[in-house]
Amino acid sequence: MSRDARWDALLELVGKHGRVDVEEAATALDVSAATIRRDLDQLAEQHLLTRTRGGAVAHGVSYELALRYKTGRHAPEKQAIGRAVSGLVAVGQVVGLTGGTTVTEVARALAVRPDIVGETAVAGGQPTLTVVTNALNIASELAIRPQIKMVVTGGVARPQSYELTGPLAVGVMNEITLDVAVLGVNAIDIERGAYVHHEGEASVNRLLAERAQRVVVAADSSKIGKRAFARVCDLGLVDVLVTDSHIGAEARDRFGEAGVQVIAV
Repeated sequence: MSRDARWDALLELVGKHGRVDVEEAATALDVSAATIRRDLDQLAEQHLLTRTRGGAVAHGVSYELALRYKTGRHAPEKQAIGRAVSGLVAVGQVVGLTGGTTVTEVARALAVRPDIVGETAVAGGQPTLTVVTNALNIASELAIRPQIKMVVTGGVARPQSYELTGPLAVGVMNEITLDVAVLGVNAIDIERGAYVHHEGEASVNRLLAERAQRVVVAADSSKIGKRAFARVCDLGLVDVLVTDSHIGAEARDRFGEAGVQVIAV
C-alpha cells in the first residue's frame, strides 16, 4: 500500500471514529506499527490530526478531508459525472462552478470539449464559455484556456477545499447572473436539501444557485441520504442531480417526486 493510500485510510478512520489506534491500524492496513506511527506523525505535522499516546484523535475539522486527500475517492464515478454535467452546458453560456473534487472533474471535462477549446471554437476571438468560480484549483486549471473567460470571486481561501469565502466572494456573486450553476456538495438529503461542511462555503454556494437559471448538483451516490453541517439550499432550488448508477431506485423516485431530474451515469 502506498503512503498516500495509507494516509487516506488513516484519515478515513479518524473521520469515522474520531480516533485511530496504532496497533489496530497496523493490522487493518497490513503494515508495521512503526510505519503507522511515522504516518501519524507526518499527518499531525500538517495539522490534519492530533497525536496521542498509542494513536491519534480528530483535530479541528479533520473529519472534513482536505481536498488533496479526497481526489482518489470514487474517482471513476466522479469522472463520469463530470462528463455528464459538461454535456448539460451549452457553448456561450455563463457557468458557475463551486469547489470540490466532483466539480473539478466537471471543469476538466469542459476544458477538453472540442466545441469549447478546439481550433474551430476560437473564431472571432470571443470566449466560447464564461466560468465563474470561487475555487482556486479550478480557476488555475481553466485560466490557461484562452477560449474560456475565467472569472474568480474574491474572498478568503480555505485550505481544506481551496474555495474562497466571505464578504468579498458574496459581493461579486451579488453582481452577476448565470445560465447554469454546478454545485458540489458533501451531502444531499431528500427531505432537507443540499449540505456542505462549512457555513462560509454554504453561503457562497447558495448565492451561486440563486443567481442561476438552472441548478445542477454533481454528487456521487455516497453523498445521497446524508447530511453535513451547513445547509446550502432545499431541493426546490435544484433542477438536476447528476450522480452515479449506484443510486437506489427509491431515492431516485423520491428525487423525481420532488421535481429534481436525476441523471445516473
